[in-house]
Amino acid sequence: MSGLHSHVDEYLRLRRALGFKLKREGQMLPQFADYLDAAGARTVISELAISWAQLPTDVQPITWAHRLSAARAFARFMKTIEPATEVPPRDVFGARQRRPTPYLWSQEEIRRLLAAARTLRPPIRAATHEALFGLLAVSGMRISEAIALERDDVDLTDGILAIRESKLGRSRLVPLHPTATDALRRYAARRDHLCPRPSASTFFLSSVGTALDDHGVREAFVKLTTAIGIRTATTRPRMHDLRHSLAVNTLISWQRSDVNVAQRMPVLSNYLGHVSPAGTWWYLSASPELMELAAGRLEARFGGRR
Repeated sequence: MSGLHSHVDEYLRLRRALGFKLKREGQMLPQFADYLDAAGARTVISELAISWAQLPTDVQPITWAHRLSAARAFARFMKTIEPATEVPPRDVFGARQRRPTPYLWSQEEIRRLLAAARTLRPPIRAATHEALFGLLAVSGMRISEAIALERDDVDLTDGILAIRESKLGRSRLVPLHPTATDALRRYAARRDHLCPRPSASTFFLSSVGTALDDHGVREAFVKLTTAIGIRTATTRPRMHDLRHSLAVNTLISWQRSDVNVAQRMPVLSNYLGHVSPAGTWWYLSASPELMELAAGRLEARFGGRR
């Protein structure tokens, strides 16, 4: 193992100890070390990092930007070990990542999505996707968290979900409304009837009794949103937008009720599994209605002052 590979391993180990999973970086950075070794470099050189980032030729510039970002982060680490290390500039490819504008689901659209899910075949696939998409809509969970739920993580007596080792290694408890718990209870009974001997211990099962595959769920979501007329050439809702919609609707409800949103924000932040409320405040800009309500409250509070 070369010195660069040892440094890559050390860098990944230290970052993961802080809670970062670094799955993509864990694949890319050993390749980056191979590239530097082949060029005879003892540390990161900006020109080589940029050339390595552009190795895939059939991709969008954002992919090059992601690769260069991984190289930059490693270079900053290497700079503390080898002063001759060069940290590549940030915006070489002019493709700084921006958050996509979320699609905000209405209650009627969610009902149509669940009704469409009930038409899937075989019946266990229909039951699973209806329950899964319904849970995403009412809990704001990430899809990765939902499909990773084990049966023991779902307390159908007290209506509490245990999310284990999610983003940045964080765990949390998610209490559910009684109607959501009832829906999951009905799904569990139907699941066990249709698949009495599954091969997986996950709460949500595929049509063959295995754990759900993220790719397969996304394919079903695309199919259903197209069938009900929501997905078009210009409108591409994501499952993650169900999470956005829950957060936005919660904030709208608080604004209309004239509650102290700043005081309640940590509660919503913890419920969604954000590291801090700062990550949740972004939802304020996701809805024109929410921005208008917030502006109205500010005007009422400060509008008369000069």
